Amino acid sequence: MAEAVAVVPAGESAVQVCLVDTGTGTPFVSGLDLRPLWGTLYPQANATQALVLVDRSNFGVSGLALVRYPDDPYDRVWIPRSDPGAWTEISTPEPVQRVVGFSFHAPSAVLQTAVAPRNGSRTIQFSLDALPNHVYPVPGCVGILYLAEVQAAAGSAPRQFDIFVNGDRWGMGPYTAPLRLASDATYTSAPYIGVNGQYNFTLNATANSTLPPIINAAELFSVVSTVNVATDADDVAAMTMIKGKYEVKKNWAGDPCAPKNLAWDGLTCSYAISMPPRITRLNMSSGGLSGGISSSFASLKAIKYLDLSNNNLTGSIPDVLSRLPLLLVLDLTGNQLNGSIPSGLLKRIQDGSLTLRYGKNPNLCSNNTSCEPTKKKSNSMLAVYIVVPVVVTGALAVLILLLIIRKKQGKVSLNRQNEAGGVQSRSQHGDGHNLLQVDNRRFTYRELEVMTSNFKTVLGQGGFGCVYDGILPDGTQVAVKLLAGSSSQGVREFITEAQTLSKIHHKNLVTLVGYCKDGEYMALVYEYMSEGNLQDKLRGKGRNAGTLTWKQRLRIALESARGLEYLHKACSPAFVHRDVKTSNILLNANLEAKVADFGLLKPFKRDGDTHVSTARIVGTHGYLAPEYAAAMQLTVKSDVYSFGVVLLELITGQPHILQCPEPTNIIHWVRQRLARGNIEDVVDARMAGNYDVNGVWKVADVALKCTAQAPNQRPTMTDVVVQLQECVELEDQHFV
Repeated sequence: MAEAVAVVPAGESAVQVCLVDTGTGTPFVSGLDLRPLWGTLYPQANATQALVLVDRSNFGVSGLALVRYPDDPYDRVWIPRSDPGAWTEISTPEPVQRVVGFSFHAPSAVLQTAVAPRNGSRTIQFSLDALPNHVYPVPGCVGILYLAEVQAAAGSAPRQFDIFVNGDRWGMGPYTAPLRLASDATYTSAPYIGVNGQYNFTLNATANSTLPPIINAAELFSVVSTVNVATDADDVAAMTMIKGKYEVKKNWAGDPCAPKNLAWDGLTCSYAISMPPRITRLNMSSGGLSGGISSSFASLKAIKYLDLSNNNLTGSIPDVLSRLPLLLVLDLTGNQLNGSIPSGLLKRIQDGSLTLRYGKNPNLCSNNTSCEPTKKKSNSMLAVYIVVPVVVTGALAVLILLLIIRKKQGKVSLNRQNEAGGVQSRSQHGDGHNLLQVDNRRFTYRELEVMTSNFKTVLGQGGFGCVYDGILPDGTQVAVKLLAGSSSQGVREFITEAQTLSKIHHKNLVTLVGYCKDGEYMALVYEYMSEGNLQDKLRGKGRNAGTLTWKQRLRIALESARGLEYLHKACSPAFVHRDVKTSNILLNANLEAKVADFGLLKPFKRDGDTHVSTARIVGTHGYLAPEYAAAMQLTVKSDVYSFGVVLLELITGQPHILQCPEPTNIIHWVRQRLARGNIEDVVDARMAGNYDVNGVWKVADVALKCTAQAPNQRPTMTDVVVQLQECVELEDQHFV
């Protein structure tokens, strides 16, 4: 028999009970009883952890007399416990009253009996055992000791005693007995770890106590996590409605996502450390679905991919699907849908946040206009026959004219560049790039001297060179990065960065204001980021030193991830940054984060490439993905790995390589400490506990997934953005 105390989430109308074979035999159920409990009866049970009963003892009772319902309104079974050789049994026929407002409640029949030490001893000792299991080989336990004064003590003789468990003090200090015939209890919230599963209790009378210790009853529970036990309640409700509407014949029973290895067929779920599972993919393709598209799909708020293709769905596409915040792909191919595509979905398609597949729906319009058949077909076709040749002829003429003009302009521009000591030829530096393709403003070296007051103030320094503070003639503050030396690698990186930043634009990528290529001098002019880089900010160095709050760190992580996601997803072909690290994330006056330093940026040769092979390894030790460092095969997942290291630095405040005392990568350092189950062991102490623990666990989970050894086990940057957005929302709710 097993007994558990669990909190059912608010609004739940049903509880899923699942028994799983753990390798010791087929599970079976003889009976299942559910008992509602008072909400404050067991404060150790909450939304993230449940209690499993280890022992419930009723002290001072000999024989086999159990106390349960109706004496206990919650139908708990209190087992008699006595040791006549060591304890004196004491009791009272008078009822023990429950104190008004007191959380704990043991029946009066239990509290009317107690034990005290025999033969003048001032100590009570007893043990409770928690058996290890496959999930918790060393179970952590919490306990409740029930105490009530049942003796008519002479005068005002005090009863005070210390409580110890396995030699550790229980609570903050000695316990003082309550008023006579009044119920009381003392309990622990933090789990104790037993010695070989055994918990040894000792009650010692203090020097000030006239009377020895007593105890009436005790409960011991092992603590089990319920975070990933049940799927998110809204997702469960939605899937129940979908299953019922379409009369799904699949083996859909129990909880949709849990246990993980028994998730419903066609579902993919996310399993964060400190959040309930969420449904992220639903594949009901070729499932024999008929009727309209259920509005319940719109309740799956974490879904990214929804496949309803090759069914017999009819009616129109509900616009409510456009409100699914994370939906990336909606496949409606091969149905009998009609009408037009809703405006909300069209907007999502146009801004690139959604891919909609709707082919083989003969009655579905592909635009937002009326679906009336076109009239006067013959006249329309005649117009097409006449207009097409005219348009084609005109277009060819314009194209030829543009080519002639551009060729002439190219010769003039090239001559002017050569006269000004412009770009070196391919034979000089071997990269073949041409700064004539850069559209941003071009500065002379003299203009740089003026705007930086002869390079007076250094903002920072890197492998490229020094970064100087500058002011444009219109008063705009800028940062001027001047190339140090004349190495061919520096030139290549300079040209790569200048050309790239002139073509890509995102609010979380640093903006290129202009460039300088004046003889031997080369420089890039950026927007000014007044708060410097993230590395210095985390270390309390540089400008405006101070500790970042957890909320600020979360937003910096989210904004940086969005910048990288833009490079990976929105650019065609995709770019790999190759040097993602905290020193390459810059912060403006509002602590908005922008990814910087694009000299090592590497494009895929064409869309659809899985990786890029490089001739050399570039980047920073400690941030390099293992497959890139070992085989020089570069993918977008290489950036994901590096970003995982950045996340760990944001959580811990530690550098990516720690000296403790030998050089240790932060990934190994964090994994070792999180294995103990305590997030506080790794969180930056300077945040002074001002964070939601569940949110930190979730970010740590994302970071460790990003730094998985195998690239295919890492999330995409889109997945990371989604997870971090949820963390920001969780933190916002925590401090409302």
